[in-house]
Amino acid sequence: MKKVIIIGSGINGLVAANYLAKEGYDVSIIEKNDFTGGACVKDSTKIENKNIDFAHGPTVLGMMPDFIFKETGLVKMVEGFYPKTPKLVYFQGEKNTTKIFQDSHQLEEELKNKWGETGKINDFRADENKVVKFIQKLYREANSPSIDLAIKNLGEDLTKLWISGSAKDLLDHYFTSDKTKLYMGMTVIESGPASIYDPGTAFTIPLMDSGSVYNGYWGFVKTGIWKITECLTKINSNLGVKLHLNSLINEVDSQSNSISFSKESKDYKIKYDHLIFATDPLTPSKLISNFNKKLDLDLIGTSGKVTAFFKKPVIWNDSNKYSDSFRFIFSTNNLEKLESSSQNALKNSGDYFPGFIQIYPDGSAQRTMNNEEDFDKVIFFTKNLSYDKKADSIDNIKEKIISTVLPYIKNSDDLVFSKFLTPKDLNETFSFPMGNIDHSTMSGRQNFDKRTFTSSRSNFYSYFDYDNIYYCGAGSFPCGSVAGTPGYMCSQQMIKND
Repeated sequence: MKKVIIIGSGINGLVAANYLAKEGYDVSIIEKNDFTGGACVKDSTKIENKNIDFAHGPTVLGMMPDFIFKETGLVKMVEGFYPKTPKLVYFQGEKNTTKIFQDSHQLEEELKNKWGETGKINDFRADENKVVKFIQKLYREANSPSIDLAIKNLGEDLTKLWISGSAKDLLDHYFTSDKTKLYMGMTVIESGPASIYDPGTAFTIPLMDSGSVYNGYWGFVKTGIWKITECLTKINSNLGVKLHLNSLINEVDSQSNSISFSKESKDYKIKYDHLIFATDPLTPSKLISNFNKKLDLDLIGTSGKVTAFFKKPVIWNDSNKYSDSFRFIFSTNNLEKLESSSQNALKNSGDYFPGFIQIYPDGSAQRTMNNEEDFDKVIFFTKNLSYDKKADSIDNIKEKIISTVLPYIKNSDDLVFSKFLTPKDLNETFSFPMGNIDHSTMSGRQNFDKRTFTSSRSNFYSYFDYDNIYYCGAGSFPCGSVAGTPGYMCSQQMIKND
């Protein structure tokens, strides 16, 4: 029985362990913390003498393939929900929302009436769906992404537009309204301050809709998203996966295929046939002895979030019947201004450059799933923050974010507590390099088929030229988020090549 050691117990490490254990491998996970889950874990606070749990890192689930949800066994243990209602968009100074309907014909009519859009909404949705299906096929078959494969499946025109092209060209091709382009293009800076003019950034747009656990949309997990990794840890334990918590690795010896680590003041050395790093992309280079490869990565992230707690359910001034809907508040009204804000954040020339705030109504969704909690949780997820300052040093920015959202809430006086996390906090808490939640920015030079460390097209998850060392952390294809896709694809390529 071949031994596989996985370093890191985030979602990708846990998913890889699950598939490998079921394939008959002897699997061990080494984790530096005293808990599993990586960034998909809970935090807690006390409000009015009541203990409240909330998502410490990611809040919503969306990019997980449905087959991973089913095949790992999560489907039997985790309940989820995604809003079927339209997403709602505000521009500052406007009191009424624009509704982003899931039906493309309704959306076309809404954007024409609200934003003067006269472009090709239906064509955009139809073409995006083709690209999404191609991406999902890559996931399922664990195929290495490549431009040639994209051309074979999509043709040269769609590949040039959606895979290798710039987000700016893609959006200009389909839309006429500045507001439509802004809304459809905001995901380009999802992982970090990538430029809309950068070739390859178009791919980020369909990528964010490529999860199938919620039919391409994003949703919530009953109790909290941390149930995903908690339950998967239990499932893996029942499969025989061995877990070493509170373990600090001293060295990875790639010559003798062994790992030395310390646990509870004792030293251990174990051998492996295969080694998987399910960590941040910098850790392997620090642990492998005599490592002399060059790492050239765009690591800067600018995402942060405020978790706001209300003593009564939030009542929205507009469209409160859509209380489960995602809402977006834009501080700019065109894509070029958002580009300017994100690039100023890249230069780190200020604490905060407002662009948009994405609102996750977690408390309302929990009530929809019959999980009644003592306080209503609403998350204000935002971009373009300084990446070198912790939350406690820029408390004024937290207040600025909150004050942007509260005018849209009738019972804003019910806000009783808030927790702010900046990129610097995310870096120190979860080892996100430069605060990047995806571990590396989805810039054109490291997007799609470039999200790898190896030149091997058949074994995309190999770590450089090591025969039996792999990398499937969040910076690998397709990207971060609580998806587990890199862990699955890495495990399948390992099994195939064994």
